[in-house]
Amino acid sequence: MNTRAILGTALLAVSLGVSAQKPMKAPKGGKAISDELLGIFFEDISSAADGGLYAELVQNGSFEFNPTERDGWGPATAWRFVRPGHSLGYMEPRMDASIHENNPTYMRLHVERVGHYYDFDGWTGVGLSNDGFDGIRVKGGAQYHFSAFLRNAGGDAKAVRVVLSVPQGRGKAAKVLAEGTVAVGTADWQKYQIALTPSEDAERAQLQLLVLTKGELDVDMVSLMPADTYKGHGLRKDLAEALEGLHPKFMRFPGGCVVHGGGDGFWNTYRWKTTIGPKEQRRQLKNAWGYHQSMGLGYYEYFQFCEDLGMEPLPILPCGVSCQGANGGWGMKDQAQDAVPMSEMDEWVADAIDLIEWANGDPATSEWARLRAAQGHPKPFNLKYLGIGNEERISPEFEERFQYMYERVMKAHPEIIIVGTAGPGSHAGNPDYENGWKVAEKIGLPIIDEHYYEPNRYFLSSRQYDNYPRDRKTKVYLGEYAAKDKKLIDALAEGLYLLHVERNGDVVSMTSYAPLFARKGATNWNPDLIYFDNERPILTCSYYIQQLFGQSAGQYYYGDCVRFQGDAAGTVQPVADSHYGQSVVLNAKTRRLYVKLCNAGDQAKKATIDLSRFGVKKQATKTVLAGAPDAENNFEAQPIAPKTETIAAQKRFTMTVEPYSFVMLEYAL
Repeated sequence: MNTRAILGTALLAVSLGVSAQKPMKAPKGGKAISDELLGIFFEDISSAADGGLYAELVQNGSFEFNPTERDGWGPATAWRFVRPGHSLGYMEPRMDASIHENNPTYMRLHVERVGHYYDFDGWTGVGLSNDGFDGIRVKGGAQYHFSAFLRNAGGDAKAVRVVLSVPQGRGKAAKVLAEGTVAVGTADWQKYQIALTPSEDAERAQLQLLVLTKGELDVDMVSLMPADTYKGHGLRKDLAEALEGLHPKFMRFPGGCVVHGGGDGFWNTYRWKTTIGPKEQRRQLKNAWGYHQSMGLGYYEYFQFCEDLGMEPLPILPCGVSCQGANGGWGMKDQAQDAVPMSEMDEWVADAIDLIEWANGDPATSEWARLRAAQGHPKPFNLKYLGIGNEERISPEFEERFQYMYERVMKAHPEIIIVGTAGPGSHAGNPDYENGWKVAEKIGLPIIDEHYYEPNRYFLSSRQYDNYPRDRKTKVYLGEYAAKDKKLIDALAEGLYLLHVERNGDVVSMTSYAPLFARKGATNWNPDLIYFDNERPILTCSYYIQQLFGQSAGQYYYGDCVRFQGDAAGTVQPVADSHYGQSVVLNAKTRRLYVKLCNAGDQAKKATIDLSRFGVKKQATKTVLAGAPDAENNFEAQPIAPKTETIAAQKRFTMTVEPYSFVMLEYAL
């Protein structure tokens, strides 16, 4: 991971003196815009949660499954039965007398004989082995927290050996990295914990539980978590730090198609109430994209992460209408849309009102707030935004249910800003887009969520928001968008489009690229902002464009400070097909000025810049992202990264913007 790229700008900001200062009065000529333009959208797609941002190293630690999950997923998925030392026994998935009704399946180990012969691996017993997600990567000297719920189901008290090891091949003893033993005597479920410290680094370790006593032992909720997670809150540190480097102002979650079942039906709809509280009491689901979703990363963790990064949480709730996709597919227009009876809509309304109480309520007076406090957060999360629906077809059934839910939530909590949806494919002429805006204007919706994925030529040439009426009360949240490849030219096209969005920051209040994460070997959708494996994240060209916009948020846009050579005097923006553009943004709160220039063409462009009205100080920073248009960052090479230098600040000057480059200048005022 290129941590220099992420941390460099923070260090430069310190050098420029970004300490607390009094806000400044904006000079004349600026247009007020949103300073929450760049956020992130997290959806559990391409194994973004389990095996990704959620730091858990054991796969399927609770033995849960649904028969509809792909690739034959079952209670023993990711587990191997082991009986070294000529031990005898078997494993049996069971669902009686479970830990909790939401977590019904567990594994019973029947131990008929514990061998007295120690095999090549150097131990004996009957048990289970887990390789995690393509192996368990551990660091020597780092601490890992093992835990499991165990129950003595028959016979004498059980000795259970817990081992982290690395197989050395057939006929060779495995290398033991760390181990410990627990004694299980009780016939009731009890959580057992051990701290394990590996003796050396390993990329493909395995975790084994070996019962050393004859009889039966029940096992559930097996976990191995690194002690060193992001701010101690259970998220994988390097992936969370990559998101921190974006400086996002909000996070939309948990989806996406995940929100309303991904075309599977209402039984698979994401319900936030079953994702909070103790993890052994959460209800796991088939993921909308076909795999398994443990809910170890649930609503509490999402809200905690928002707080840790200083982001506004933007949870999205279903509104009684199903996703028109099928089994994680994208054939949206070919699928049916189902709706719950209106007589059942109060249940969905209650989900929204109870969520607001859970997030913002006082534990002294609110039952839901007491649940939040019991989980470790007595102070409110200060929820401001709430999304209802996710790119549904804007049918009469949807409109009726959305309006019913919207009106009742607003009556109970008028302080909450509701985000609606314009359906998939948010362009003029699309029926869902047209109908979505009609609904928004009819009820006075504060924000509507638009989505579109297009080839880079669209982002290079379209200036969609220039034509939006300025008298609309409803603002735009561009919640999902991306050019359909991950090369530099695609990132520059997105950057050019974001300059257009920034210029229309009085109409567009929020944006978030999608999808956010994709695990190597488990990718459902391309492109993505960040790819990763067990070792590292790969930051794409698009990531760095997003990072520059996240760092340069402000409250005022100035369109008359930059003029490209050849453009007529007074031109605010070149014609749509020119493939170059600019933006000047003032953050009056931090007293910072940002000049952004994009050249997505094959010829250098000269720009004349006049900053005389701002009183810039003597030094500035210059950050450049440039390279071959077809270059991309991947697991084999990462040729593209921003380069930052300190330069002398000038009030009036001419700059050459090289082909296929994005330049950002930052000034202290």
